Amino acid sequence: MTSPVLEQIQAALATVNDPEIRRPITELNMVDSVEIDDAGKVALTVLLTVAGCPLKDTITRDVTAAVERVPGVTSVDLTLGVMTPEQRSGLQEVLRGGQAQKEIPFAQAGSLTKVYAIASGKGGVGKSSVTVNLAVAMADQGLKVGIVDADIYGHSIPAMLGVGDVRPTQVEDMIMPVPTRSASGAPISVISIGMLKPRRDQVVAWRGPMLDRALVQMLSDVYWGDLDALFLDLPPGTGDIAISLGQHLPNAEVVVVTTPQEAAAEVAERAGTMASMMHQRVVGVVENMSFLPCPHCGPEHRLEVFGSGGGARVATTLAGRFGYDVPVLGEIPLDLQLREGGDSGRPIVETAPESPAARELNKIAATLSGRGRGLAGMQLGLTPAGRF
Repeated sequence: MTSPVLEQIQAALATVNDPEIRRPITELNMVDSVEIDDAGKVALTVLLTVAGCPLKDTITRDVTAAVERVPGVTSVDLTLGVMTPEQRSGLQEVLRGGQAQKEIPFAQAGSLTKVYAIASGKGGVGKSSVTVNLAVAMADQGLKVGIVDADIYGHSIPAMLGVGDVRPTQVEDMIMPVPTRSASGAPISVISIGMLKPRRDQVVAWRGPMLDRALVQMLSDVYWGDLDALFLDLPPGTGDIAISLGQHLPNAEVVVVTTPQEAAAEVAERAGTMASMMHQRVVGVVENMSFLPCPHCGPEHRLEVFGSGGGARVATTLAGRFGYDVPVLGEIPLDLQLREGGDSGRPIVETAPESPAARELNKIAATLSGRGRGLAGMQLGLTPAGRF
């Protein structure tokens, strides 16, 4: 078969992305060999990063479909091999781009990824639900989104996205985040300490140094690629992870989640104050479980089950302490579908986009993403070289 057909096959393979790394398989040196005979039969070998790759069926389907579309190709015989340790080391070098092994890419001066730390003063305010739905809403806007489940003890993000039993692929000492997609097909990368445990029911019982190491591993050892937004679901309160985050990602922007009642609002103020102490900017407050739309009169009649005004109080108090505006980004009503979506792994912004809760979550996501992606206000990591 002529060389132009081989060139077309190579061009077709270049359109196939590895489903975990999301870069062309040709760029990652995963295409080991391609042969075509005079009858148009193609025999090719694609190398998986590791044996038992969980997405090998996706690779098989995508490669076969891409090559079959080439004019002159009559059949495709695909063989899946496995990279050697040397090839995996080469892949790791390609992905890291020569950067230091333990470098957190989002902490670098030139990073344009918006990092949103979703914090709360106490548990049970729906912080993880807010994180998942905001991330999915942003992905549906066309942004490249990642989620770090930094709630080491209460990791619930994987289950809320329907990937609770999925484990990440490891290439040497580099971890691939678990890929998932929104209902619209938008890709979202996820990592959680729950995905790194041998068993889903295993208990994490760590203290300070181990918690810090786990956070650094999820930020630096995971290949995230170029993200527009990274969400971190923080544990409630002002403990070790909140301090570590301030040290490792001082440029993270904090969203404080509270509920309307006085007790929740008071502790939420502490979470916001902790962020400021770590030189992070609080970009807004989300009041979750704000009210119950009356099932009889309609959404215009609000049943304030947990009281009212908690979100506004937190925002006003924090703005007074910090000297800059801290807005209430949204008031999310109680909705049975929001709870059901968390249990089933199908966020409400996908299953019921027209519901009051989903509309409010989409509004919050649009507000955050509309703030732009640039270097303004970011710490540049510059150190004076000497005196003038």
